[in-house]
Order: sequence, then structure tokens, then C-alpha cells
Amino acid sequence: MAQNIYDDPDFFAGYSRLPRQVHGLDGAPEWPAIRALLPPLAGKRVADLGCGFGWAARWMSSAGAARVLGLDLSRNMIARAEADTADPAIAYQIADLDTLTLDDGAFDLVYSALTFHYIADFGRLARMIHAALAPGGDLVFTIEHPIFMAAAKPDWITTTGGKTWPVDHYADEGERRTDWFTNGVVKYHRTLGTTINTLIDAGFALRRVVEFAPTPDEVARQPALAEERERPMMLLLAAQKAAAL
Repeated sequence: MAQNIYDDPDFFAGYSRLPRQVHGLDGAPEWPAIRALLPPLAGKRVADLGCGFGWAARWMSSAGAARVLGLDLSRNMIARAEADTADPAIAYQIADLDTLTLDDGAFDLVYSALTFHYIADFGRLARMIHAALAPGGDLVFTIEHPIFMAAAKPDWITTTGGKTWPVDHYADEGERRTDWFTNGVVKYHRTLGTTINTLIDAGFALRRVVEFAPTPDEVARQPALAEERERPMMLLLAAQKAAAL
């Protein structure tokens, strides 16, 4: 079973104060870039893995999705999502993505935001998602960029140019622990190559890879984002299951 850090009271309190949780999708600088990766949603059956407070699920329904299933391990997240949603096209369930199975061909789009880096066996999850998609179905997800994820220790490496980069043993994949709102948050580091090749091995064709960085205009509006132009914090990927012959 995955670590259920989001039901830790201290973690959940801190997480709930993040701008992207207070302001929803408008508080996520990467949202316009994500939106550009999404297929047309009219009539689509969508699964949102790691749905959190349900911001994306509600947006997708409003954009025309026929139904949206939001899945999250956290009871706190699901309770908040249900409380904030009054839409019969959206359903929420508690689920562990490490063991989740979905019916074959049941969805046209699987979406996930900043969740897959908590999954120990990404290969199993990718294969399951591929089977759960209808022919021609899409997978769009975001994760912490592997360059950012590799920051497992505070003794970061300083380059000859004087920049400090959060890269620590990048080639050593596996469990990493970090302190974020609480101690000992478990994540799983995989290189960029491993992430992409896992999707290919599961049968996906890549449509787009985006190493997200805020635009200068976004930094001007939110100066705190300036460091995100120094190194990528987030990786956005869009992949597709082959259409039926």
C-alpha cells in the first residue's frame, strides 16, 4: 500500500494552504500547458488518478466529459472533493494506485496531476492504464521532474557557474524521502529516460513531452516562480493508445 501522507493532519493542513489548493486550477501556473495537452473532452469517459480536491474533475465535466471518476488514496481528499462537487457526472472513490485495477477499455482519457512519483511500480500502473483505455485513448499526466525529484539531501551540488542545482545521484533510481509539511514523505525517483521508456514498453505512443517552466510574464506576476526558470520542477507528458485497426 502506498504511503497515505495526505491524511496526516499536519501535512493536510499545510497542503491545503498551497495556492493551487486555495485558488484551484487558477493557482497552478502549469495549468494552461496541461490544458493544451488534453484532447477534446466532449462525451469522453475520464479517470482522474490522484484527484485531490476535485478541481480537474469538475473542470473536465464542465468542458463536456460524459463522466469523470476521481480516485485518491486520501480520505481527506475525497471528503473535500465530494463536499465541493454537485455534479451527477462526477463520482469519487478511495483507491490505492499501487494496486488499482480498472476495467479494460472503460475510459477515453486517464489524467493525473503530481501523483505518479508516489507510485513504487510505475510499470504496473502504466500497463494497467493502457488496458483501461479504449483504442485511441489518451494519457495525460504531470510529475515532479526527475531533476527536481533527485534532490534527496540538503547538500546540493554547486556548479562552476555558481548555481546550486537539486541533483543528487540522478542515476540512482528508487525510493527517496523528503521533508515537506511533515518528515519522511516517500517518493520514487526515476530518470526521464526510464519514465518515457516505461510508457513505450506499456504500448503507448508519446504525443508530447513538456519540461514546464513559467513564462517571463508569469514570473513578473508571481516573482516566487523565478527559480522555476533555473531548472524544471515539473514534467508534463501526453501519450496515446493506438487506435483500433
